[in-house]
Amino acid sequence: MDNFFKFKENNTTISTEIMAGLTTFFAMSYIIFVNPAILSMTGMPTQAVFLSTLIAAAIGTLVMGLFANVPYAQAPGMGLNAFFTYTVVFALGFTWQEALAMVFICGIFNILITVTKVRKMIIHSIPMSLQHAISGGIGVFVAYIGIKNAGFLQFTSEPGNIQSINNAPFDAAATTYEGGITSIVSGGGIVPALVNFTNPGSLLALFGLIITVILLVSKVRGAILIGIVATTILGIPMGIVDLSGISNPANSLGSAFSELGVTFGAAFGSEGMASLFGDVSRLPLVLMTIFAFSLSDVFDTIGTFIGTGRKTGIFSQEDELALDNSTGIKTKMDKALFADAIATSVGAVFGTSNTTTYVESAAGIAAGGRTGFTSVVVAGMFLLTSLFSPLVAIVPGQATAPALIMVGIMMMSSLLEINWDDLEEAIPAFFASIFMGLAYSISYGIAAGFIFYIIVKLAKSKIKDVHPVLGVSTALFVLNFLILAFI
Repeated sequence: MDNFFKFKENNTTISTEIMAGLTTFFAMSYIIFVNPAILSMTGMPTQAVFLSTLIAAAIGTLVMGLFANVPYAQAPGMGLNAFFTYTVVFALGFTWQEALAMVFICGIFNILITVTKVRKMIIHSIPMSLQHAISGGIGVFVAYIGIKNAGFLQFTSEPGNIQSINNAPFDAAATTYEGGITSIVSGGGIVPALVNFTNPGSLLALFGLIITVILLVSKVRGAILIGIVATTILGIPMGIVDLSGISNPANSLGSAFSELGVTFGAAFGSEGMASLFGDVSRLPLVLMTIFAFSLSDVFDTIGTFIGTGRKTGIFSQEDELALDNSTGIKTKMDKALFADAIATSVGAVFGTSNTTTYVESAAGIAAGGRTGFTSVVVAGMFLLTSLFSPLVAIVPGQATAPALIMVGIMMMSSLLEINWDDLEEAIPAFFASIFMGLAYSISYGIAAGFIFYIIVKLAKSKIKDVHPVLGVSTALFVLNFLILAFI
C-alpha cells in the first residue's frame, strides 16, 4: 500500500490519511441531503437523487484517489445543482431528463478539453498574483460557508428590496403562497448583521468553534475531526441533534434503489437526449446552456486545485513543469483533471447534476491528507452512508461549520504573496478573492478577477501581457453573463 500511495514520499501515514478522509467527508456530507432537496423540486424522485448523489460522489472520488493519487473528494456541486433546477428547468423550461442529458454532454466536453490540454493551458494562462488571489479567495469562500452554516449572520430586507418569491415577481399584497415559500431573492438593499446568539444552533456552532480553535492552536492531532465529533455530541443535550432520525425508515437503502430506476439512464431516453435535440430552434439555447454548465464546472475545479494544491505542495513545482512538457494523461495534475472530468458524466448517467471537485477537500488537506488514500476513505464513507445514512444525518451543520471557518483562515495566508501596494496587481486580486465569497461562487470570483485584470492592462497599455487563453476565457465569461441576463 505504501508503494502505491507513497505515504513516506508525501510525509504522511495511514492513520493521518484516514483522519483526513473522515474530516473531508463530514465537512462535505451536507451535500448528501441538500442535493436531493434541490433537484427533487424539478420532479426527480428524492430517494433516487439521494442514491445517485452517493454513487457519483463515491465513483468520482475513488477515481481521484486511485488514478491521480491526490486527496480531493468529488460530489454534485452546490451552485451547479441550483443552476440545474432554477435556471435550466424552471427558467428555461427544459425537463429534468433534458437537463441530465446536457450535464452528460458537459462531462464529455470536459474530458475532451482535458485530453487536449485546454484545461492546462487555462491554468498556465493565469498570472501568479491571480493564482495567489484565487487561493486566498477560496479561503474567504470556505470561511463564509462556515459562518453561514453556523448561523452567525442574519439578513434584513425591506419589502422594496425583495425581487421574487418562489421564482415569481414579488407581490407585497400576497399573504399566502401555495406549497409554502421555497426561495426568496432580494436585491442589494439586504443588510447583514451578527445574530444575538439566543438561538441554540448558533450557540452550538460558537461552542464548536471555540473547541476547534483551542484544539488547533494546541496542535492536537486530528483537531478538526475531534471538533466535529465533540460538537455533535454537545448538540444532543442542546436539542440540536435529533437521535430519532437513526430509525427513520425513509432513509432505507431499499427505498432508494426502488426509485433509482427512474433516473438511471434517463438522460438517454426519449424525454432526455432525443427530446433535447428534437427541436432545431432550441439548438442555440441548448449549446449555450451546456457551455454555461461547463464554464462553471471547469473553473470551480481549476480554482480548487490552484487554491489548495500549490500551498500544500500536493501539486509541486515539478508537477507543474511536467504538466507543460507531458503528453497524454501522465502527470498528477493531468490525472486529477481527468478524474474530475469523467465524474460529471458518470453522475448524469445515474441521475444528478454536475459532479465536481469539492473545496471542502481543504478540510482534509488541513488535517494532513496528502495522498489518494484520503480520497479512498471519503469514497468508502459515501458508500457506507447508503447503509448508515441516519448516522451521518445526525451530524448538524453547526458541527462542520467551525472546521470550514478554520480551514478558510489557514488558506487566506496566500493573500500575503500579493503586492497590495501595486494597484495593477491589487485590483484584480481583490475582485478575484473577495467576489468568491460575496457571489458565493469560485468561478464567478475568477471571472471578476479576469475581467478587471484585462481592464487594468488596457488602461496601462499592457494588453500584450494578457495570455491569449486568459483573454478568450474572459470573453466567454462575459458572453455567459450576457446570456444569463437575457434568458
